[in-house]
Parts: sequence; structure tokens; C-alpha cells
Amino acid sequence: MASDDILKGKKILAVDDELDILETLEDILETCEVETASTFESGKELLESKVYDAVILDIMGVKGFDLLEIATEKKIPALMLTAHGLNPDNLVGSIKLGAKSYIPKEKMHEIEFYLKEIFIAREKGIEKSGNWLARLGSFFDNRFGAGWKNKDKKFWEEFDKTYQVSKEELEKIM
Repeated sequence: MASDDILKGKKILAVDDELDILETLEDILETCEVETASTFESGKELLESKVYDAVILDIMGVKGFDLLEIATEKKIPALMLTAHGLNPDNLVGSIKLGAKSYIPKEKMHEIEFYLKEIFIAREKGIEKSGNWLARLGSFFDNRFGAGWKNKDKKFWEEFDKTYQVSKEELEKIM
């Protein structure tokens, strides 16, 4: 992927009630300026008072969906990072509220890649966010079971039309 240093200096807010997760994100995103919050209240205060290039939000423990709504209103790309909230309903809910991706904490070590993809696409004028799902599809299939998308079939059909990046757009990103 092009623009390897696209993360350098990016301002990222990470909100999670698990301090070890916040420390790990700081380590992984060492080229970024990472601010952290471990409660909904502190995350909300930072999100409302500062400017960020992206936010990484836990779902459980910090009211991640409420923070996602604030980030979406401010047009800040948000990545949901979750373990306890890892289920199809939360995945769909995250997308509907504007999340750019939904990453299992088990895949947290790949967070740089998902952030880079968002920033590169944005640089090229592409706001779609479907590539992360293609990359994590087999993980979700294994975790949620075969046919997990059937419950929300209409939503996923629309997602495929709306969020999947076309071949031409993908070539712009690469």
C-alpha cells in the first residue's frame, strides 16, 4: 500500500476502559499522536473539545456507540475495536452509525493497516469503507457461523452496493 508514512503525526483518540488496550494502541501507533481516554465522560470531553484525524472506540464500557455518534457528527472517521461487543448486531449498528470499520480486538495488531486505508482513501476523495469487511470476512464467518448475514440480508445487500470500493477506486488507493 502506498503512503507508508501517512500515519505520521496523525492525531488519534483511543477510548477504551481497558488500560492495557490503550497502551497497546499507543505502542502500535507510535508514529501518531495518540490521546487516550478510559471513560465515556473523558472520551466525550476530548472528542468535543479537540480535533482528531480519527478515533478508535471500544463498544462496551465506554458507551462507544454514543461516542461514535459524536465522531460521525464531527466527520471524524471512527474505527470500532471490540471484544465483548463482538457480534453481528453491533457490527451492523456500528456501520449504520457511521463507523469506517469494525475490528475485533484479536486483530488489533492490524489497526495501522485499517487506519492507513481510511486516510489514503480520503486523500483520494473516496469515503467508502467496505474493504475492511472483505479482509475480515473469513474471521467473522468463523466467529459468527455460516449464514450470519442472513438475519440482516437487506442491510448487507445495500452495504455491498454502497460501501464496497470499486476496482477503479481500489486502483486509486493502491
